[in-house]
Amino acid sequence: MTRVLITGGAGFIGSHLAEAFLARGDRVTVIDDLSTGRFENIAHLTSNAQFDFAIDTIENDVVLDRLASQADLIVHLAAVVGVRLVVESPVDTIVTNIDGTAAVLHAARRYRTKTLIASTSEVYGKGAQVPFCEEDDVLLGPTSRSRWSYAASKMVDEFLGLAYARQYGMSIVLFRLFNTVGPRQTGSYGMVMPRFVQAALAGEPLQVYGDGTQTRCFCHVADAVRAIVGLSGEPQAVGRVFNVGATEEISILDLAKRVIERLDSTSEIVLVSYERAYKPGFEDMARRVPDISRIGQLIGWHPERSLDQIILDVAESLRP
Repeated sequence: MTRVLITGGAGFIGSHLAEAFLARGDRVTVIDDLSTGRFENIAHLTSNAQFDFAIDTIENDVVLDRLASQADLIVHLAAVVGVRLVVESPVDTIVTNIDGTAAVLHAARRYRTKTLIASTSEVYGKGAQVPFCEEDDVLLGPTSRSRWSYAASKMVDEFLGLAYARQYGMSIVLFRLFNTVGPRQTGSYGMVMPRFVQAALAGEPLQVYGDGTQTRCFCHVADAVRAIVGLSGEPQAVGRVFNVGATEEISILDLAKRVIERLDSTSEIVLVSYERAYKPGFEDMARRVPDISRIGQLIGWHPERSLDQIILDVAESLRP
């Protein structure tokens, strides 16, 4: 039995990850301040004798130290997420992401605890070479556009994790998530899949930002969780970075059409400018496609669920 601590464990991905470790027979503790996570995501787990939780911030050194001392594995998911939050709260984005990761690594070092750190496809910035490989060079936008603060903060998280691995000999694994979607994800912070599905179910217009030609690859949360659990038990993953995502590329406009079609909806599609959706000067990434050969070669992982299945699963979770 592994004692697992999940930061941000009441969030969309964290709650599914908690379920997976519990199903494996592990003991799981979650810490989450519920700033974006929801207690409802983990409420059904509280009756499990192998599950504990703490509603607190990871910047509470006393609480984090106690939880880290009782863990064999830490999975660090806590972060500011969602384009809307990043644009509207740039200070919180930078401070929460960098200081939070530093706090987790400091506690993990004290107890020599293996740590997995969640990163993001955003770190690839404006990368023109597709698909994105873990060793690619990175090109970000100017610092005058706060949209890039999230990518920069997660890059610092990666640098910190790898520095702890090299300087202190710690077991650190980093994984970059590409548009993970599925049940429990909320559209409140700009996430496109739940926004589209919810609107389609209600017969309301699907708002596509920009011209809709930007493309993404959507990975079911269950597949992403399999990848994280797999990496957690692989010694050769230590000190390395891994892309975790699907490879079926689709434009956001075509995604809107697919959602309407699969859900037999009467909704229309409305184009909304980035300036109206966010703020003037907003920049988006044209494409975001992962090269998943590294994780595939190491643990044999690849996504199993199709985009159509994702749409239906999200719809089922959002129906009354």
